Amino acid sequence: MDVLSPIDWALAVSIAFFAGVVKGSVGFALPLIMISGLSSFLDPRLALAGILVSVLVTNGWQVTRQGPAAAKDAARLHWRYLVVVVVAIFATAQLVTLIPRQWFYFILGIPVVGLSLIQLSGVRLTIPPHRRVAAEWGIGLISGALGGLAGTWGPTTVLYLLAIETPKARQMVVQGVIYGAGSVVLVLAHLRSGVLNADTGVFSAALLPAALAGMAVGFRLQDRMDQALFKKVTLIVLVVAGINLIRKGVLG
Repeated sequence: MDVLSPIDWALAVSIAFFAGVVKGSVGFALPLIMISGLSSFLDPRLALAGILVSVLVTNGWQVTRQGPAAAKDAARLHWRYLVVVVVAIFATAQLVTLIPRQWFYFILGIPVVGLSLIQLSGVRLTIPPHRRVAAEWGIGLISGALGGLAGTWGPTTVLYLLAIETPKARQMVVQGVIYGAGSVVLVLAHLRSGVLNADTGVFSAALLPAALAGMAVGFRLQDRMDQALFKKVTLIVLVVAGINLIRKGVLG
């Protein structure tokens, strides 16, 4: 691992803290913020390694914050979505070398921005109860396919949970369960790939305290939000995330 300057360390810790605040507030976007920020001044492989420990641990905290019973209940209620996302990620990841990834940043980013802006304008997009089983399979398949091909399934998962009017506390747990399962696979994959090793692991672990401190602040902010404000803030973060995906599609 390259020796980092004090300025590099200060920037990296600040990015991890800010990402933790957003994660604690709305339950997602920590990897997006950290990888975007760190890769702007670090080697991409080191930036990727830098997010892994924080992604794994913060998802674990998010899952367990409401207690193990809440996590178990979330997994039971959304087991279809979980199963199809994991299977689709595994299956479509095998196609990454065959299809230009930039296409999928556009395919994911443009609808996320559009649907989020529509809802911010006051239009309610909801899935009625009698169609939710079909929606779980269908949207789960789309999310998993985009996860395998473009590396992110968070935005579509959040849009789905908003559309079925998931209460704030449950949404945080469900997101943690879904992202937590993915983060375990991600860490194992990069232990195998060599991205996460003895050197880069030290850097990744060093950013964890800042991410956890930020998440603690974010949790306090989240606790003060009512359901309407939580949804609005979540949609704003989705717009920013979607714009970043479009940017990655443009720049490659």
